[in-house]
Amino acid sequence: METLVATVLDMATEKPSDNEGYTIDELAAISRVPSRTIRFYQSQGALQKPEMRGRVAYYVKAHAERLTLIAQLQDRGLRIDAIRELTTRIDRGDVDVGEWLGLEAQLGASWSEDRPRTMSEKEILELAGAPTPGLLSDLVRAKIVERQGDVFLVRSPALLRIAFDLSRSGVDFETAAGFAAIVRKSMSRAAVDLVAYFLKNAKEGFGRNATPEDLGKAFEALRPSGLEAVRLIFAQEIGREVRKLTQSGKTVGLSSKTRRSRS
Repeated sequence: METLVATVLDMATEKPSDNEGYTIDELAAISRVPSRTIRFYQSQGALQKPEMRGRVAYYVKAHAERLTLIAQLQDRGLRIDAIRELTTRIDRGDVDVGEWLGLEAQLGASWSEDRPRTMSEKEILELAGAPTPGLLSDLVRAKIVERQGDVFLVRSPALLRIAFDLSRSGVDFETAAGFAAIVRKSMSRAAVDLVAYFLKNAKEGFGRNATPEDLGKAFEALRPSGLEAVRLIFAQEIGREVRKLTQSGKTVGLSSKTRRSRS
């Protein structure tokens, strides 16, 4: 694994030795972190306190290393309160920074290959297969794609393909977009509950003395198992609701209206 903390002190030519320490302005020059930001990190408890010599605060190599670590954590999207909690645990010896960063990288891996991309009009029409008049404007109105100059931003190419699949069965794009929104809302709520549930049980050791590596393995197992469980349970619940719909007799009235509208 590459060194997790950059050796920024190599830049400290013509500076005092580590034994003498660094003033806040010298530390700012070495680390390229503004003095006001260093003071902010101190006030938030993310940066160790300096040694006071009279009325002057002095910093050492460990402070420069901590500033680099804070920058790395911010690049990973951590808020300052989360950084404070993590660095406090690191200082207590509760967490190994290398082990944590490895776990964070593992958990941060994408669960989906679906990425936003721009597509040309030609690409969208080819994906549609048999484009109908007004197809692009219908997609824009349903907010499935967004026009950006000469191209279209497609936030979810996979959902665009699903919308086309539904369209071939007679489902309009706005209904398809509403379908996706309902599924996302339900899955978002389920994801929040499920991650919290796994974290709670991980902290309790999954019934044994669990390690951060065990948490990583649990979420790795959750990736394929969770997706399969969603597919299975969703199919079961949709089937149950459709059966209830037909048993209620509501589809009879729908069929009559459909025939009249087509006649």
